[in-house]
Amino acid sequence: MSAQSSSKAANSKAAASLGAALMAAACLFTGASAQAQSGEVNLYSYRESKLIQPLLEAFSKDTGVKVNVISASSGLEQRIKAEGASSPADVLLTVDIGRLEEAVKGGITQPITSPVLDRVVPPQYRDPEGHWYGISMRARVFYVSKERVKETALTYDELADPKWKGKICIRSGQHIYNNALIAAYVTHYGEAKAEEWLRGVKANLAQKPSGGDRETARDVAAGKCDIGIGNTYYWALMNDKEADKKAWADATRVVLPTFKDNGATHINVSGVVLARHAPNKANAMKLIEWLAGEKAQHMYADMVYEYPIRAGIAINPTIKGYGTLKPDPTPVASIAANKKAAANLVDKVGFDN
Repeated sequence: MSAQSSSKAANSKAAASLGAALMAAACLFTGASAQAQSGEVNLYSYRESKLIQPLLEAFSKDTGVKVNVISASSGLEQRIKAEGASSPADVLLTVDIGRLEEAVKGGITQPITSPVLDRVVPPQYRDPEGHWYGISMRARVFYVSKERVKETALTYDELADPKWKGKICIRSGQHIYNNALIAAYVTHYGEAKAEEWLRGVKANLAQKPSGGDRETARDVAAGKCDIGIGNTYYWALMNDKEADKKAWADATRVVLPTFKDNGATHINVSGVVLARHAPNKANAMKLIEWLAGEKAQHMYADMVYEYPIRAGIAINPTIKGYGTLKPDPTPVASIAANKKAAANLVDKVGFDN
């Protein structure tokens, strides 16, 4: 078969797969647009089903509203856009500020009007126009070797210090979590300084960026590097719930790094949008507001290992053990505005090469 024929066959197969996926969604949410079920809400989610299912079950128990879920690791914004006005989606639940902004730019959201959310969610963790609200927070932190790293306080700026040459492990610079961190650095210092810093970080890498956040802890434990960059909750999951990875947590500890200019730690959010054509809008708002309520926030803290967005909710003991978090007050919407610049810098310096 020629390369052109192979390409056509692959494209046909991809189109068929997308069609099948959309048909499956339609079957799952049968007649959602037409029926607008009073007792149902349709959730498209980037969160792993096993992590959020207990929350959704608790919501249904409290409200009597059934939650239909489609989970995926990518492409949900595109799916909702492709479904158009007949989309059954009511709520999109995301794991990163970038995806929240992509949903807005894709035209698949509508403004949320909620005094409840305005009271609970701090302004820096919500869209100024109301198109998305943060539901929980995570920090981008360092997993450091217990044996080889004696420092208990480090800055993001220090990742470029030559003393760490050959001692840093990280996943792809284009991954959404690292993209957000680099975008935050751009927000703090400007593109020129961010480029200089990123070149310094690249020079200090122990190996080609690869794997995920858990794997950075694995490589620190194996002695391949001394510092790994990861989200706060991965270390807690390895320590508390993933027996096969407990040794990686045992060999490392978490440092809450800060920006030198304000002494605060980079924060990203999990958040929600109200779909533009939500057929069950009233129930969608019930779900969104419930996720910001006390019960859900306690569950986020203790089951998903994230920082509650709502003040006054106890932080999980494992997460609290990292130390006192001073969240960066920079609005995450401002950070999202620099995500394209961050992506361009990753390519410019050849970070992933």
